[in-house]
Amino acid sequence: MTDNTMAAGDAPVSTPAAPALSASANNTTFAVILSLSFCHLLNDMMQSLVPALYPILKDSYALSFGQIGFITLAFQCTASMLQPLVGMYTDRKPQPYSLVVGMGFTLVGLLLMSHANSYPLILLAAALIGMGSSVFHPEASRVARMAAGGRYGLAQSLFQVGGNMGSAAGPLLAAFIVVPRGQESIVWFSGAALIAMIVLFQVGHWYKAHRHTPKPTARKATAAAGHVTLSRARVGVAVAILVALLFSKNVYSASLGSYFTFYLIEKFGVEVQTAQLFLFAFLVGIVAGTILGGVVGDRVGRIPVMWFSILGALPFALMLPYASLFWTGILAVVVAIIMASAFSAILVYAQDLLPGRVGLVAGMFFGVSFGLGGLGAAALGEIADHAGIEAVYKVTPFLLLLGLLTAFLPKHPSAPKLPA
Repeated sequence: MTDNTMAAGDAPVSTPAAPALSASANNTTFAVILSLSFCHLLNDMMQSLVPALYPILKDSYALSFGQIGFITLAFQCTASMLQPLVGMYTDRKPQPYSLVVGMGFTLVGLLLMSHANSYPLILLAAALIGMGSSVFHPEASRVARMAAGGRYGLAQSLFQVGGNMGSAAGPLLAAFIVVPRGQESIVWFSGAALIAMIVLFQVGHWYKAHRHTPKPTARKATAAAGHVTLSRARVGVAVAILVALLFSKNVYSASLGSYFTFYLIEKFGVEVQTAQLFLFAFLVGIVAGTILGGVVGDRVGRIPVMWFSILGALPFALMLPYASLFWTGILAVVVAIIMASAFSAILVYAQDLLPGRVGLVAGMFFGVSFGLGGLGAAALGEIADHAGIEAVYKVTPFLLLLGLLTAFLPKHPSAPKLPA
């Protein structure tokens, strides 16, 4: 954004020279970003295999639903809660080859899960797979920003698209491979982890050659050069608002991602395969929206994208429960495109708020995003059990009104506009 309006108490702002920005914008290292996106696809595909195993594990080891819940807890705690800690550590001590190590955790977890013959080993395997994700997300996001050449929104959206595609592909692969062939077939996916480790080793070479460890004084200089200096209280409030925006977006997205097929089958009586096609169209909308949000955010600023993404989806979300089957599919895709544009804008805005804390921000927001999606899906399941699946789609759109909190975000200059 180019709005240099300052609130009382904010330090003066100086804007970097336009030629420098233009030169930086032309240096986007797409090979690195696309490599990270590919590895993000593989990572999230492998992560999505854990829930696909639940029916097999439950039958094979006579597990209760409570024990299944503890597998999810072990997986999500390491996948979500460790991400900010990893990001905080690597902000201070960058580790160029930590991405390879993280993927190694996933590899060991997959191998152990494929041969686990007791409940404690299953818990350990799930925790190791989650640990791999906790290392991958903050560090890969940092490298994507390093390779962005000023196009931070585009870089983060391309990186995120890989994860979206992996999350969509995982259940399909599980349905055709894991479910019919059993627990041992998980070992086949260790090949994906090995491929990712090879690619990430090459990315690590690039990271090592281009890394720069910002000292505290350098971070202050960066803030003075291109960012409004905000008090800690204002930064804290802004981060809380961003988390609230993520909450509204992710809980509504969870209603579509987790329960859309059930909704279509119950309300319209469609076949399972037809419902899956509608869900696939929704997931394609997420991919398209993620890319568009990054590109548009680089040109018009992050706050306009956030306004459009959260509140722009509201009218379509309100219409969806009352639409015919055809229009339900159209509205779901429109909502997916609009809402998916927010994530890269929120993440880049947060990184601009906390210069020099790229890993912490990425870890915190990827972890929060993952955690909120899981909590939202669980809560919506309870609502569906008690009030019916249609009630979910009539109530959850009102969460998008939290988008009004965008008005309270500081209008500091985040990533500057790029020449058309």
